[in-house]
This record gives sequence, structure tokens and C-alpha cells, in this order.
Amino acid sequence: MINASAESGMPYLPGVFTPSEVMTARDIGFEYLKLFPAQQAGGPGMLKALAGPFPELKFCPTGGIGEENFREYLALDNVASVGGQWLAPAELVAAADWEAITRLAAGATV
Repeated sequence: MINASAESGMPYLPGVFTPSEVMTARDIGFEYLKLFPAQQAGGPGMLKALAGPFPELKFCPTGGIGEENFREYLALDNVASVGGQWLAPAELVAAADWEAITRLAAGATV
């Protein structure tokens, strides 16, 4: 994926789960990484732990992020954004209920 992204010139956010994967992505030159699945990787505690040895990196945690906990993630200095299915549930997309999705997205602010 990394090679294909470099060849395409398209933006790419590599997914990481372990500190070893974080180091590999950083050594390649990435400054922004997707932590997935974030809750299973240790959640906010993991991101706080990664902030010490990797202060230059920013993360987009996904996986286990929802309406009840996204603000906890966004409060961390090394979190640039979050992702979660609660913003566009499959049933709302299938129904083309863009108004409901817009309301959910509007509620996802800090």
C-alpha cells in the first residue's frame, strides 16, 4: 500500500496498531497515522503513551470510536481527527437520509 500510494501521489493514511508499526511508518516519513482498531489498541491510554516517544506524530483513531467517546480522543494533543460509523450508519446511507447524517455530523463537534 505504501509503495502504491507513493506512486499514485494520492494522500495515504497508513494504519498502525503497535508501536513497532508506528516506528516503521515514521521511519518511512509519515507524520499522520490511523490507529486501528483504536479501542482494542488501548484507546486514549495508548495514544497518551505514544505521545511521549513520538511527539511529532498525529493520529486519526478509528475502531470503537462513537458518539459517547469521540471527545475524549479529540482532547488529546496527538489526535488530529477521529473516524466512526456512528456518523453515517449504513441504514441511513441506504435510505439516502442525508439530513439525518448531516445532523449526526453537526453533533460531532468539540
